Amino acid sequence: MTYNKKTIEDIDVAGKKVLVRCDFNVPLKDGVITSDKRIIGALPTIKYLLDNGAKVILCSHMGKPHSIFTEGFGLTKKEKAKVEALPAEEQAAAKAELLTKALDDKKKFTLKPVADRLNELLDGKVTFAEDIVGPDAQAKVAALKAGEAVLIENVRFDARETKNGADFAKELASFAEVYVNDAFGSAHRAHASTAGVADYLPAVCGYLIQKEISIMGKALADPARPFVAILGGAKVSDKIGVINNLIEKVDTLIIGGGMAYTFFKANGHDVGTSLCEEDKIDLAKELVAKAEAKGVKFLIPVDNRIGREYDENTECKVTDSDNIPSDWMGLDIGPKTEELFANAIKGAGTVVWNGPMGVSEWKNFASGTNAVAKAVAESGAISIIGGGDSAAAVEKLGYADKMTHISTGGGASLEFLEGKTLPGIACLLDK
Repeated sequence: MTYNKKTIEDIDVAGKKVLVRCDFNVPLKDGVITSDKRIIGALPTIKYLLDNGAKVILCSHMGKPHSIFTEGFGLTKKEKAKVEALPAEEQAAAKAELLTKALDDKKKFTLKPVADRLNELLDGKVTFAEDIVGPDAQAKVAALKAGEAVLIENVRFDARETKNGADFAKELASFAEVYVNDAFGSAHRAHASTAGVADYLPAVCGYLIQKEISIMGKALADPARPFVAILGGAKVSDKIGVINNLIEKVDTLIIGGGMAYTFFKANGHDVGTSLCEEDKIDLAKELVAKAEAKGVKFLIPVDNRIGREYDENTECKVTDSDNIPSDWMGLDIGPKTEELFANAIKGAGTVVWNGPMGVSEWKNFASGTNAVAKAVAESGAISIIGGGDSAAAVEKLGYADKMTHISTGGGASLEFLEGKTLPGIACLLDK
């Protein structure tokens, strides 16, 4: 799927109210932001709009709040049904417990810390509305002057957001004259703030989405060759569509991580207690056959770092892929595989990498992921990194500045690679 969408530079924003969907789903600890990377990433779009005289309404989700706040405060339909199914004498206590938990979530998932950080970065130009489409948001939006912004509260505090409720989308849209989506990480979701509002406003993309679709779109449509794709992660089932789509486009496909063991089993090897999707073995055989028919080099590990149990400090040793003991499990690729994969990456024109080669958060099983990160960084290829674990490894090892592009959306980048339509981008105006 390739996109050619209008951007903020293709429309006049001077004096207009502009609703911007950002990805401010930042990590928090005790109410303090532990990484403001996503906030920093949104600044170019926000600054452009402010500098060009727009009145900016920012919105985002944060986490997955347990309970929902619609038209004031109350339980969701599901929660009401749960409470009403209880004996009458237990209903009051159950309702109170759910409401207490919901209030805790409201404190935990508020965007107020994000507003404070934005205000620091944008010289006091940002205010915070304590509701979404309620009185506080309405008043603060109405008071906006050109070159000012307001961040409204977490859109997921309203049940209608994730259901893409037309009435909620219309209420959000009523704040503005233009809609800008710059939240690539949520672009694969058809929610009210990511897609629904585009039914009521002219919709364009910000700089983050523009970069994602131009770099990844070109890599898939017209890659510099050889084109090498590296896929890791736990399950084949999570990446079936991606593997199928990439076999049509790449010269070499490299498989690592937990899903490699399903391919080992397809080759007739014992995988011990390794992660293996028994119901996907025939599919694995089909994928290998398809790659062979297309002339695609299909690489899986030839050796592995294995452990006695799934534990960070388990006993560890290296064994060939056809020699995994019955009571051991594969937890990372081995040194021969690191060399095999590195040689396949060397000299590539384009590299797309999504997913770790092993349990990379554990020191004893991070070597494979680190080796692939090093090989990609040194390849000189156009390199696109998608997925949290791959991106984290690249950044931790100091290779981020050697990569062409690190995608801001794990799930969205996977669906893009799969060739799926992303609702949050499809809804934007074409050039």
